Amino acid sequence: MKTWNKSLITSVCLLFTAPAFSASPTASRTQRPVRPGSVTAPESEAERYARRCQSHAPDRGEKPQGTLLWGTRQAWRAKHQGDERRSVLVSVDLDAPLRPHDAQVRSLRLEKGRLVAFPQATTSLVGTVLQGTSSQGKSVEVALCGAEPSPTDPDMVWYRIEAWNPVAQEWENPCAASATVSDPRALPVSGVWDASGAHHDVPGKLTLACETGVISKCISWGYKPWARRNGLSLAELHQACTRMARADYCGNGKSHTREGTVIDIYDGLGVLSRTTEASPGWEPARASFEAAWAPDGATCLSRTRNGQALEKLLEECPGRFRVDASVELGQGDRCTVQRADMSEGKALLRNQSYDHQKSAAPRAEDP
Repeated sequence: MKTWNKSLITSVCLLFTAPAFSASPTASRTQRPVRPGSVTAPESEAERYARRCQSHAPDRGEKPQGTLLWGTRQAWRAKHQGDERRSVLVSVDLDAPLRPHDAQVRSLRLEKGRLVAFPQATTSLVGTVLQGTSSQGKSVEVALCGAEPSPTDPDMVWYRIEAWNPVAQEWENPCAASATVSDPRALPVSGVWDASGAHHDVPGKLTLACETGVISKCISWGYKPWARRNGLSLAELHQACTRMARADYCGNGKSHTREGTVIDIYDGLGVLSRTTEASPGWEPARASFEAAWAPDGATCLSRTRNGQALEKLLEECPGRFRVDASVELGQGDRCTVQRADMSEGKALLRNQSYDHQKSAAPRAEDP
């Protein structure tokens, strides 16, 4: 493995260096006639679709904080934000009819990390409307408004998407913006994730993972679920990464981290290796082992990422961890509690972070 890979630092606030989608000029909108006693007259289906993929004013100052799974807004209404297990968009159905009907794009299929039109693979997908579902089981229309191939991986395409907001009666980006990513894009990923953070392979369904969520972040860090390394699939490593990135120790979908935390990730396959050299973004002398991870959560841990007492954490998932014995994992990594069902080889990933009880200069948190 090349030397520079050994000094790779994974930051929770990973920034994408690719240029953002160029915004289309703001289109003038025809005012709908107002009926007496109503706000606006009902618009036709054609009128509604004509308003997709147009530039809009920034979302109403809503910038949900914390580590997100899908990277999407939790709800269309501001008062419902803050529940990290909710999402305005959790999956997309490729088997559902596309809207509006376009003879050139009869259907779509997912190839690794990009969508391909059928029957003509070279056909532009911009303007295509897919049928999605929210975490509440409600139908959501999602428009593909731009496509930007990854400059580093031909198997990946980032899409600018808009979903129909039934509250505001507008097409809006369902991805949650952050302080560093103001207009997030989305990456198509096979399967769906439920509220507990578990991944399910569902034929014909995929996830549009926003770049502010850990599903896409883990792919950007190198854990591509469609890829293989040394003959082994990276799908389980990717799923373990989504647990690790959110500090979902109990494997129940609840994160234990804060926005901005810098962490160091390493695995047995060598996709990412332990960082030993100091850099402006990472100080190995301050870092210590935090936990080991499997697809369903932590297999063992030494401490929590946000400084929460272990005893308090264990109350959240009673019976999951044993506290009667420590575990030596090698390379100085030592767990103080372990899973009751822990077996050799179950842990796929490990991570280090700054111990806030020992660090002289705590930092803001979260992947």
